[in-house]
Amino acid sequence: MMTEVRVGIIGFGTVGAGVVDCLLRNGDLIAERTGLRPVLTRVADLDIVSDRGVRVPDGVLTTDSFGLIEDPEVDLVVELVGGTGIAKKFVLRALEIGKPVVTANKALLATHGEEIFSAAERSSADVYYEASVGGGIPCIKAMREGLVGNRIKEIVGILNGTCNYILTRMEKEKADFAVVLKAAQDAGYAEKDPALDVDGIDTAHKATILASLAYGEWFGMEPMHIEGIRTVSLQDIEYAAELGYRIKLLAVIKENDGAVQMRVQPTLIPMRSLLGHVDGVFNAVWVRGDTVGGTMYYGRGAGRDATASAVVADIVDVSLNLKYGSHRRVPAFRAHNAYDRFVPMSEIRSRYYIRIQALDRPGVMALVSGILGSHSISIASVTQKEVDQPSVPMVILTHQAREVAIQQALAEMGGRAEIVEPPVMFRIEDPT
Repeated sequence: MMTEVRVGIIGFGTVGAGVVDCLLRNGDLIAERTGLRPVLTRVADLDIVSDRGVRVPDGVLTTDSFGLIEDPEVDLVVELVGGTGIAKKFVLRALEIGKPVVTANKALLATHGEEIFSAAERSSADVYYEASVGGGIPCIKAMREGLVGNRIKEIVGILNGTCNYILTRMEKEKADFAVVLKAAQDAGYAEKDPALDVDGIDTAHKATILASLAYGEWFGMEPMHIEGIRTVSLQDIEYAAELGYRIKLLAVIKENDGAVQMRVQPTLIPMRSLLGHVDGVFNAVWVRGDTVGGTMYYGRGAGRDATASAVVADIVDVSLNLKYGSHRRVPAFRAHNAYDRFVPMSEIRSRYYIRIQALDRPGVMALVSGILGSHSISIASVTQKEVDQPSVPMVILTHQAREVAIQQALAEMGGRAEIVEPPVMFRIEDPT
């Protein structure tokens, strides 16, 4: 027996138009596969005049978002407004009256997730949010359902297509950050104000969602260490490549003996690794469970159609829950005490890439190795570039070391006259 589920969408921008198009174009396919048909009942936006390239049935468009939420003809609410202001009010109101919510709003969940999921718990309504991380990549569903029997030990992700596009073009075209950023803006891959992307905030939003899902605590943004890609130079990209690495903006989430660490940073990863092959605007999430081992999820991390695909998948999941009366069959988030403490950045251990611009004179290498040794930092390799200049670049890869020791050593080097520029440091990850 075919069941119809009436869908109301708030936000008729790029993604909203993609969701509308997918529902209208593939509604029959969804009905054949699932025995239910999501029916586009209302679409709310402040602008219902502009052409979005998709024809909406008469009587569907409205400017009254709260009216859409309250409408008894709407069974589930899809929030695609974005931001953390009015979108939060829309979501909380829908949950308050017991209507399930589908959202793509990573900033809202990262900032107010605890409040939203508490409201869902009280109302026994569903909140689904696949499109908030990785665009069309079904990584949330994989972690919440496919890996439910695993303790998640590690998540490493390339979660921002803009940054990955910029770093890929810098590497392939041997161009500086500013030049490639301008090209990315002209091509529409970067915003006019790119700070949310290039400063790592967007990646941090997504990392918070993944970590909270994995470890049962809604962490928020405060405990996370965040670095962007503005400091990544073409020089370091080229040196890393000579050593068999690529530089990517990574979200790194790890758990060991109940201690969880979360960080966003430009990082060296081996070219041979799966993540090392992810180029351009594509995203990837590598997840290691204690039972399954390593798994990776790859695809388009943004864009109208990729994001719409994830939103429609959530609409179908929620619709099936409604059809069979199985609300909160798979809770969007549930605290489960999988960790004991959060690891401050100073306590992490990693391998490191260090580039030093030093005077070309005897004894400098001994000075550098002596400083590192005094902080219990072991050198794995040293490459010194031969240039006809008073100072030369020296690239050092370390074995595992403590972050606090690295920072102390770099500060000590920066105070020596033989080191003519502040040392450059990147961490190294090898997800295998």
